Amino acid sequence: MNNQFTKRSGILMISLFLFSLVSFSQFSNIDFLRSAPADGVKYIQAYVSPWVNAFGAGLNGGWYNTAKPHKLLGFDITTGISVGIVPTSAATFDVSKIGLSSSLTGTGSASTVAGPKTSGTLMTYKVNNVTLASFNAPKGTDWKYIPVPTAQIGIGLPFGTELKVRFIPKINIKDGNVSLWGVGLVHSIMQYMPGNKLLPFDVSLFAGYTKLQGNVPLSLDPDPEVSQAYTAPYSATTSFDNQLLKISVQALNISAIASLNLPVITFYGGLGYCKSKTLMDLSGNFPTPVLITPVSSAPFAQYNNSGVKKGSDFPNMDIENFSGLRANIGFRIKLSVITIHADYTRAQYNVLTAGLGISFR
Repeated sequence: MNNQFTKRSGILMISLFLFSLVSFSQFSNIDFLRSAPADGVKYIQAYVSPWVNAFGAGLNGGWYNTAKPHKLLGFDITTGISVGIVPTSAATFDVSKIGLSSSLTGTGSASTVAGPKTSGTLMTYKVNNVTLASFNAPKGTDWKYIPVPTAQIGIGLPFGTELKVRFIPKINIKDGNVSLWGVGLVHSIMQYMPGNKLLPFDVSLFAGYTKLQGNVPLSLDPDPEVSQAYTAPYSATTSFDNQLLKISVQALNISAIASLNLPVITFYGGLGYCKSKTLMDLSGNFPTPVLITPVSSAPFAQYNNSGVKKGSDFPNMDIENFSGLRANIGFRIKLSVITIHADYTRAQYNVLTAGLGISFR
């Protein structure tokens, strides 16, 4: 298994937000794609789900640091980082329980991408009882904290409403790219209460949606220890340079939020519903071994034209990451127009958030 998928996937998730100094050595191989397409996809889903879940949870963070909307044409510019935390229960999975076919076999527990760095269980891909490929399940990274940097603008609208916008244009990162956009609304409930201007707290409704799209370059080549017999238009050296994993992460946050406004410091919190979803699919050419059954000799594995799988041969991956209640609590310090905030979110995947901004009411 190769390290390019390892490094570039880390670069996509982290340096796509200019965290270029941080890299991870995840996805140390993708040999499981040498098996039947449906099995390869099921393994990808089981392996990457914890990071994808934590990433989606992070996208739902950092939307607000007060329940008081801006006055008309007031605005803020805020940057921050939300760290999605992978629970210990998501460190491993049972290979026999992810729905693999009888062609790809393995037993016992395997690491997810967030799991321990121990050698994975031996996986064997067979057709008609002939072994076409065998490999160890990939190791984990032992890394459970997924940072999601964000930058957004809030603008005051009429009727006690504030519009929030997130946007990152497409950024090319080595051989991949990433883009992000999001929109949110805050609407004051306090404005309907008599004497609300005399009270030191605010209550609002919030809804926010974020979508990230990216392309991660992959590199799966034919096994050099197995016979190869490619003919035009395929070549073992040039036909597998166009492999991509396409990722789309969507996150939704609907909450009731409240804040207690004191001089300099504001305490805020929210209670609501969150959901995230990830769609992934493959594109390009992928080499898989096929069974050759000569009349006068024993069957054997070979890489040839009939074993080339297109991205469309692999099922799409639809990961319903998680949905359910979320509750958070935090504080904001405002010094003139400068704001500093931090909060903690309790959900299926917990989130820590901190940020800095400028705010003009």
